[in-house]
Amino acid sequence: MAGTGEGSLTVDCARCAMRDTGACEDCLVTFICSRAPDDALVIDAAEQRAMRAMAEVGLVPRLRHLRIG
Repeated sequence: MAGTGEGSLTVDCARCAMRDTGACEDCLVTFICSRAPDDALVIDAAEQRAMRAMAEVGLVPRLRHLRIG
């Protein structure tokens, strides 16, 4: 996870330590986007808070991205 500016978040699967593990199948990014594995997802702060709130009550899986390095 990396900030790309004030109030945003970039999730780049190519930089995730959990890539190509079982965690990918239950990842929030995969769940929401069903995107290609090498595509990054950029969300704003409000979207990040909404995803966190949904994950806290079990509506969606939590974000499992762990940046390498």
